[in-house]
Amino acid sequence: MRDAIRLQESVGLEVVTDGEIRRLNFQDSFGAAVSGFAAAATTLRATEARVAGGQALARFDMPDLHQHGPAVTRRRPAVQRLKLERNVLLDEYRFAKGAAKKPVKVTLIGPDRIGQRFAHEASKDVYADLDAFLADVVAIERQMIGEVAGAGCRYVQIDAPGYTAYVDEPSLAAMRQRGEDPLRNLERSLAADAAVTAGFDEVTFGIHLCRGNQNSMWHREGHYDAIAERLFNALPHQRFLLEYDSPRAGTFTPLRFVPRGKVCVLGLVSTKVPELETPDALARRIDEAARYLPLEQLALSPQCGFASDVVGNRIGEEDQKRKLELIVQTARMVWG
Repeated sequence: MRDAIRLQESVGLEVVTDGEIRRLNFQDSFGAAVSGFAAAATTLRATEARVAGGQALARFDMPDLHQHGPAVTRRRPAVQRLKLERNVLLDEYRFAKGAAKKPVKVTLIGPDRIGQRFAHEASKDVYADLDAFLADVVAIERQMIGEVAGAGCRYVQIDAPGYTAYVDEPSLAAMRQRGEDPLRNLERSLAADAAVTAGFDEVTFGIHLCRGNQNSMWHREGHYDAIAERLFNALPHQRFLLEYDSPRAGTFTPLRFVPRGKVCVLGLVSTKVPELETPDALARRIDEAARYLPLEQLALSPQCGFASDVVGNRIGEEDQKRKLELIVQTARMVWG
């Protein structure tokens, strides 16, 4: 973690992260923090098996999510009401803050993904419905954020990979097969994500949307267009971090719905492949996005993390460093 922080600071990033290196999977920010699920602890073997046999830059067909396994990475029922046992964010932040010279952000899986990975049909004795379940999720996440904000953290990133399910036909079909209304799911998730951030005026919130990032694979398709207006206007987050490294994301046209005062962070640099983008090519794409959103409301980032779990993407450490250097170089060239 110290090495990861030093690397980020050395290339000129203004906000750094511990790299989620304490976690076997990025969703452990919640799954490993609570009790109440009928779930197994995350293990290295289970994490490796989950992505075994996949091919880079191919669609990753999710395994049977009803299999027994870790909460949130699998679709597990509740056997009792959720309870916060250990604030994973607080442990991570305290260490990173002590090792960093720059401000440190923390990352937390959001209510939408947690709700999608909750077997509500097998949990009626505990939670009457998804609304009751998400009310507890929101309360727990607000407690976690309150504690980490009290320790000095001023930037919280909510990871919300599930929102692209609402533009992905196989994901929509799976919801309908379970008897769910995708539009009702979307509205419920937007309300829950908004509730998580309410009242934390001293904290900047970002929300990250992507289409999968495990072992250089992906598992969702579909453009932002169908949900963009509702998404950008219903969510109060100040930063929208959007995957834009492949044609699967579509065009920049939906950015016209981003309200004034919000910043859209363009994830133009791929974390899946070692091939290095060029500053000129990135600048051209930023100019293209600026046709729909003013340049002062745009920023640049990788499309996701270099590893969504301990297996990691098929990209070496030196390649990662070059990509981070490229982002800083391009940002200085475009924004000064």
